[in-house]
Amino acid sequence: PGCSSIAFGAMEELGPFRVHSDGKTLYRNRYAWNLVANVLFLESPAGVGFSYTNTSSDFNSTGDKRTANDNVVFLLNWLERFPEYKNRDFYISGESYAGHYVPQLAHVILHLNKRANKTLINLKGFIIGNAVINEDTDNVGMYEYFTSHALISDQTFLDIHKYCYSDFYNEKKCNKAGAVSDSNTDNLDIYNIYFPLCHDDNLTKHPKFPSTLQFDPCSDNYIYAYLNRRDVQEALHANVTNISYDWEACSDPLFYNWKDSPLTIIPLLQESLANGVRVWIFSGDTDGRVPVTSSKRSIKAMELTVDKPWRSWLYGGEVGGYIETYKGGLTFATVRGAGHEVPSYQPARALSLISHFLSGTAPPGDA
Repeated sequence: PGCSSIAFGAMEELGPFRVHSDGKTLYRNRYAWNLVANVLFLESPAGVGFSYTNTSSDFNSTGDKRTANDNVVFLLNWLERFPEYKNRDFYISGESYAGHYVPQLAHVILHLNKRANKTLINLKGFIIGNAVINEDTDNVGMYEYFTSHALISDQTFLDIHKYCYSDFYNEKKCNKAGAVSDSNTDNLDIYNIYFPLCHDDNLTKHPKFPSTLQFDPCSDNYIYAYLNRRDVQEALHANVTNISYDWEACSDPLFYNWKDSPLTIIPLLQESLANGVRVWIFSGDTDGRVPVTSSKRSIKAMELTVDKPWRSWLYGGEVGGYIETYKGGLTFATVRGAGHEVPSYQPARALSLISHFLSGTAPPGDA
C-alpha cells in the first residue's frame, strides 16, 4: 500500500495522457479507459501522491479499514458535488494491493446502502488486477511462478515450500531459501520478468518518438519530473501550500506504519458475489510479484464451481489471454504479455478486457 493512482494509473497505465521523455510534455494514450467509461482516479489513502491530511499523526494510524471508510466518505461527497452521476452504474477497479482496497470499499458500500435502505452508491461490480488476495496462496504462487519460469531452481522452490509453508516450518531454513530466491531475481524487473530495466534515467532535451504500444521502462522518471513541475501542480490544484519537498509516487511512512491488513480478502469477495456484484480478477502473465499462479491458487481456495472452463480469448486475431468463468458471478482472465501494470504493457488488450467487463460479457474466443 501507499502508491499514487495519478502517477501510475493515470499517467502510465489507463489515463488519457502519458508523459514524454522530456518530462515536460504529454501525448495521447489511444487506449485510455475513458473511451468506454467516466474514470475517477483516487489518491488513497491520505498522504499518498497529492492527497494529504491536516493531522500528521494520521500517517501513523492508517490501515485497510480506515482507507475504506475514508474512500466512501470521499465518494459520497463527490456525488453531492456532481449529482449528475448519482444514479450511474458504479464500478471499482485497481491493481496490486487494491486486491484489498477494492473489495473492502465494496463491502462498505454494500453495508452503507443496506443501512440507508436505499442506493446511495450504485455499485454494480469491481475488477482487480494482479491482486493481493490471500497471503499464503499469494506467496506460494509467487515462488511457483519463479520456478516454472526458470528464475529459481526446483530445489529452492521445494525448500521454500517445505520450510516456509508446510508442517516442517523452520524459520532459519525458510529465510535461507528465501535469500537464495531473492539473489536469483534481484537483477530483474520483478513486475515484468521479460521487460528491460531503465538504464538511463536522464530526461531528454527533446521528446523521443513515443509509442503507447511500447512501454518505456524509464516512464517513472518522466512522471516524477512532470508532476514536480510547479505549473503542473497549479493546474491540478495540488500542493496549494507549496511544501518544500518533492512530490513522490509512493509513501514509505504509510507503508511502514500500516496498521491493519487481513491475511485474506476471500470472505469479502464471497460477500460481494452473494450480493450480486460482478467480480472479475485479471492477471498479466509476465508479472512475478503477484503472478498468475498466485491468483489461480487464491481462486481455487474459494472452492467455486466452474461455469465455462479455461479457454483463450482473442484480440486483433491473436490470443489476448485466457479466461475462466465460475458460477456465482466470478470471472478470471489473464492478459498475455502483460506485467503487473497490465494497461502499461498491453494497453489494447487491457481496453478490450475492461470493455467486456463493463458490458458483462466475456471477450470473444476461439470456440
